[in-house]
Amino acid sequence: MRFSLIVATRGRVEELAQFLDSLLAQGRADAEAIVVDQNGDDRLAPVIARVSGRLPLLWLRSARGHACHARNLGLRAARGEIVGFPDDDCLYPPGLLDRVDAAFRADPALAVLTGPAESPAGGLGSGRWREEGGPITLDNLWTSVIEFNLFLRRDLALALGGFDERLGPGTRFGSGEGNDLVARAIRAGHAARYDLGQRVVHPDKRLTPVAVERAALYGAGFGLVLRRHAPSAAVWLRFLVRPLGGMALAALRLRRLELAYYAATLRGRLRGLLAGGEAAAGRRLAPLEPAPRERGA
Repeated sequence: MRFSLIVATRGRVEELAQFLDSLLAQGRADAEAIVVDQNGDDRLAPVIARVSGRLPLLWLRSARGHACHARNLGLRAARGEIVGFPDDDCLYPPGLLDRVDAAFRADPALAVLTGPAESPAGGLGSGRWREEGGPITLDNLWTSVIEFNLFLRRDLALALGGFDERLGPGTRFGSGEGNDLVARAIRAGHAARYDLGQRVVHPDKRLTPVAVERAALYGAGFGLVLRRHAPSAAVWLRFLVRPLGGMALAALRLRRLELAYYAATLRGRLRGLLAGGEAAAGRRLAPLEPAPRERGA
């Protein structure tokens, strides 16, 4: 098996079905989907049944509403040489897995490959993205990584201990888990690269009321990971200046939703940067052990 695509999902049905359709359209018989179902019911059973036999698929169940825990469950069950972690509401454009496969085959030393989000309307999706491809470093990591467009060699992901379960959706530090994982890979001496043309389509949610509600939580995770891995104050300082600039422009233009978004982002980042305790320390994670392939978890 070449690819294992691990999807942590809760509350979405049609979106997951559309993602699985986009995976089928890749035309890769060597790509499996591992669906880690965090719902408390069988709402996904019709979706699973519809693709059963058409796509290598493992359906795992988890009672915890915790994205990184779910991803790590799927990672332990993965068989593919390369693992990815698509969101349950993203879409793979045609040829994506062929592009990723070619990149890893062309460079045996490559351990991590990322790309940006693409808006359903076209162009880059929400977030700030590097405008050129190339090696990922601790300086440029912060505009090079999103979890749903992150691919890495499975053996490395297991050796690093997978995702830090103190981060991400379902925790008080609601984002930054992908940046943290890639930073740990870089610190361990592995090569990581950003490909601007490697796009994954994802809904653009930045300036919606839901996004404003989540901005402080997501900002806290990003701030915490900046504290762990940013090589200098100059790196994390610019991520405080940017929301301040956004607030000023939004206030001048009388855009209340934008103002609320940037203010919440700044509060969250400050909370993460100033956080104490074990989470801030970023201790090394124990390697994950592969698990037997079972239905249910």
